[in-house]
Amino acid sequence: MNTKLILSLSAALLLGACASGESGDVYTRNQVRQVQTFKVGVIESIHKVRIEGTKSQIGTAAGTVIGGIAGSSANGKAGDIGRVVGAVVGGMVGAAGEEAYTRENGLEISLKMEDGSHISVVQAASINDEAFNVGDKVRVIESDGVTRVTH
Repeated sequence: MNTKLILSLSAALLLGACASGESGDVYTRNQVRQVQTFKVGVIESIHKVRIEGTKSQIGTAAGTVIGGIAGSSANGKAGDIGRVVGAVVGGMVGAAGEEAYTRENGLEISLKMEDGSHISVVQAASINDEAFNVGDKVRVIESDGVTRVTH
């Protein structure tokens, strides 16, 4: 099998492993079996937002390796220059690709709490198409600095 194809597929799988859910119905392993407190509020407004993707070094590293290999097809000085240029361009493309791949649609949910206070929570749109509507009575769940809105 073609080396470039193998590396491209490996990079895609690696980036896919970096994706994580930020919606109200996704929990990390550390949040399981932990006490969580909740308050009740009513949704006053909902705005669609975009949540930027991750900017780790994984996309950059994968792109650098793939670009360096792709740019090394020539021999001699041309091959050396091709590897360097390929690695730099590949790193930039890999970083941009990672950010775009992990970008999510989200919601900014503004709430009036039972105690009269107002808060706003941003979370990824639910994978279960859990629809929020203005006027819905919801729970605001908090645990270890993580806040989520659920029905």
